[in-house]
Amino acid sequence: MMNVLIVGNGAREHAIGWKISSGAQSPHILTAPGNAGTAQLGDNCDVSAEDVDGLVRLALERSVDLTIVGPEVPLAMGIVDRFEAEGLRIFGPTRAAARIESSKAFAKKVMASANVPTAGATAFSDIESAVTHIYASEPPFVVKADGLAAGKGVIMASTRNEATEALDSILVGREFGDAGSAALVEEWLTGVEASVFAFVDGCHVSAMTAACDYKRAYDGDLGPNTGGMGSYSPPPFWNRDLEDRIRAEIMEPVAARMAEMGCPYRGILYAGLMLTDEGPKVLEFNCRMGDPEAQVVLPRLKTDLLELALSVSEGDLASQTVEWSDDPWVGVALASEGYPGDYDTGFEICSLPDDSDGRVIFHAGTALSYVIESKRNAKIITSGGRVLTAAARGDTLSDARRAAYEIAGSVKFDNAFFRKDIAANV
Repeated sequence: MMNVLIVGNGAREHAIGWKISSGAQSPHILTAPGNAGTAQLGDNCDVSAEDVDGLVRLALERSVDLTIVGPEVPLAMGIVDRFEAEGLRIFGPTRAAARIESSKAFAKKVMASANVPTAGATAFSDIESAVTHIYASEPPFVVKADGLAAGKGVIMASTRNEATEALDSILVGREFGDAGSAALVEEWLTGVEASVFAFVDGCHVSAMTAACDYKRAYDGDLGPNTGGMGSYSPPPFWNRDLEDRIRAEIMEPVAARMAEMGCPYRGILYAGLMLTDEGPKVLEFNCRMGDPEAQVVLPRLKTDLLELALSVSEGDLASQTVEWSDDPWVGVALASEGYPGDYDTGFEICSLPDDSDGRVIFHAGTALSYVIESKRNAKIITSGGRVLTAAARGDTLSDARRAAYEIAGSVKFDNAFFRKDIAANV
């Protein structure tokens, strides 16, 4: 039996473990640090996703055959480099390749040199130059923190004042910490947004698929940006012609250019796109599977995920045929009131339905609480902002949406909320 370590504690990591556990090899799964959902799949290990040295020790002590990294922060920290230096097999991009997400300015340079269509942008490290640029340009603007900001470092500014305030919060107020050592002022694109995913082994780009997510906290795309309040896959507009165009104009040129630069990309490459009247343009790249998109994309993966991860880590993706089901999936995130700001935790989660064919609850901000030191008395409690994802399949997108909301409505915990318009009117 293989030992597989999954790094992270969100619904994405639960979805990865859930998918692998149903594969042909049925490996023993360890998750660090994990949540109440991943505890049902194997062993949770009390090691932070950002404790790279601790994760290396864990992998060596537990004879881990493959590590799969879920979140972007350990990838940006160089976890893949450390593991490979120890002779440990790991799925994900190196620190240099992860810059495609950890530095938006780097990503723009890659795209410019590869002639990849993207929103025009200018990077600034000082507030004075940035504000001068704003008043010499016409609104609206998109203002972004250059580094990692947990999906929240993007501000849509319809006026110069809003753009100036956003730049001040990033560069001066350091609202996003070190991610705000530089900021980008970007062209505001209009069209339909889509998240596109492909496995890449340094040169080969697999068959792709797409999803659409919802980043604002409240119905009608109102409220602050979050890590994602729900998603669906595949979008009705996704077809072979669009996939071929994105492959030829975006994914393969980026993979080829990064290989030429000496930082070949291995892992899941995630392109956030705007489908404009002029064609698809890149909003951003991410160096890992998205969350909440993983919860609706991975259930559609027909190819064995563990075999894919092994092939990518060995640079042998061409030996695999990546296939995606056409079945629509919808995922609805259940969150704690106050998220993405301050929120309370520790509430018991009741009425959790059992998973069934086509209906799954993926855990994120959950933990096990013991009345006494016995797992027989464990309760599942809330421990984070996004708590669960209710995901469901349907014959149609409407059927999948209806099923997902049936699951979401059945789960009970204090201070729970979720958007009511995921995959509505699509």
